Amino acid sequence: MLKPSVGVALEGLPYIVIAAFTTLIFAIIGCWPVAVLGLVATAFIGHFFRDPERVGPEDAEAVSAPADGKVIKVGRAVDPVTGDSRQYIAIFMNVFNVHVNRMPVSGKVETIRYIPGKFFNASFDKASEDNERNIVVVTGKGNQRFTMVQIAGLIARRIVCWAEPGDKLKRGERYGLIKFGSRVDLYIPDGYVPTVSVGQKTVAGETVLAEKRPA
Repeated sequence: MLKPSVGVALEGLPYIVIAAFTTLIFAIIGCWPVAVLGLVATAFIGHFFRDPERVGPEDAEAVSAPADGKVIKVGRAVDPVTGDSRQYIAIFMNVFNVHVNRMPVSGKVETIRYIPGKFFNASFDKASEDNERNIVVVTGKGNQRFTMVQIAGLIARRIVCWAEPGDKLKRGERYGLIKFGSRVDLYIPDGYVPTVSVGQKTVAGETVLAEKRPA
């Protein structure tokens, strides 16, 4: 698995360098209005690709958020891999959120499936079926299956996945990102109880999305 940098995601460096270099050129030739705009753009791009450290929840059994953003769906839906009705939580990321995605549980990456598609607004229901997306299936403790779906949005045009089949990753570990606005759907086993509601803000790797139901 490709390990991303800490502080700024590696995928963002080319954008930052190009924006900074362009800003410098316009500043040198004295075109200050454009140079100022370039400086603002450089700052925005750097902010977008930020990759801060996170502290996971104390409960080792808890499912943590795979993405920063806002919860837009909590309920049941058809798992895109198994076809079964399962609990799921959808998180929408706008352009101001951190876009690095993190593992919701510790486990082994079983399957990764990329599906080309369209670029509807990621908050729409049809985005789960029609948009470009990347499916990552993880087997956690007790062979419980978790399905994560990275979904491209209206602005997002590239999904990045650092994980590879066979990787054994820890909860909160970085596994990918989606550039410029997007969504992550998480399908969880019925042995867990969702602890978030629609409209709630999430922090990847820190916010508890679900807790294991007592035996």
